[in-house]
Amino acid sequence: MHLAADAAQSGRRASLPLLCCVPLHAGHSQTGLDILSINEDTAREAFALFASSKSCYSSAPAKHGVITSMEAFNTYRYRLETFTESRSMEWSQEPYRGQSVDARTQPPPGRWDIPARTPSFFVDDRQIIKVPHTSSVKSCHICVGVGRKPCTTCAGAGNKVCRFCNGFGYCPGRVPCHYCNGGGRQNCSHCYGQGSNLCGTCGGQRWLLVYIIVIVKWTNNIDHYVMEQSSGLQKDKLRKVSGKKLFRDSKHMVDPVVGFPVPSVVRASKCLVNEHKSEFSQTSRILQQRQTIELIPVTKVTYSWKGKSHLYFVYGNESKVSADNYPATCCCTVM
Repeated sequence: MHLAADAAQSGRRASLPLLCCVPLHAGHSQTGLDILSINEDTAREAFALFASSKSCYSSAPAKHGVITSMEAFNTYRYRLETFTESRSMEWSQEPYRGQSVDARTQPPPGRWDIPARTPSFFVDDRQIIKVPHTSSVKSCHICVGVGRKPCTTCAGAGNKVCRFCNGFGYCPGRVPCHYCNGGGRQNCSHCYGQGSNLCGTCGGQRWLLVYIIVIVKWTNNIDHYVMEQSSGLQKDKLRKVSGKKLFRDSKHMVDPVVGFPVPSVVRASKCLVNEHKSEFSQTSRILQQRQTIELIPVTKVTYSWKGKSHLYFVYGNESKVSADNYPATCCCTVM
């Protein structure tokens, strides 16, 4: 198991203000939800794996430190996901090689009338669709309908100064340069002596098929609310760990959570549901929403090493560890 010290996750917006709660001790619950705790063996094993994952950390404190106390905390995380579809239109082009031209045969459909593939909910995706009845042909504006462009390497000359004899035609000792046959110039290797290259826009066809495309984007917009407890563990470290699933609701448009025994989570749900509805319904279609509540275990472990007291945290179902002041490191700074 890889134990990282920092599991910070960047969000689309800043989280709501965090509210503190009184720590819940094993065997007692202020919400009717049982506290999640770990035993000493699990805490020690997680700490040892954490230390071994750091190249400049000695394993001695993790192996031989004496655990003096363990305190369990519960942290609730509310997550709202709003899966949206947005569409935009823009002009596109490709070399004309006899493709169908259908502009002005009938009015083109609107952006939302064009069929798109069925997306997988809560997975970001993208599709580009050519809009029917928008295709027409025009002369290539890059090469002005010639199909070729002057070579930029030789400035259209088709040759350049020989790099072996510097244009003199002779090598030291008045020996004719065999690279340019004594002429002092070589054919340009980029245009093969022609002085021009095929136009990269029309591919030498001289004509372009131009049409409108619709860009369909499916986006999973996620917001979190994490109720921070008074353990001292930084809340950002909880973003990438999982917890015990307490609640899950998924449908086209979810309703705010009601009846959950933690008032701050209920308030966060109401705020975020209303915010997502207001924000995303203005610019896109809301296809599906999902909301979850997780109970993330956090254990504060105090241990003694060489007569001094230190602490670390074990958190999440993954038993990740945070130990900001590990007492035995061997890292050196190279100036």
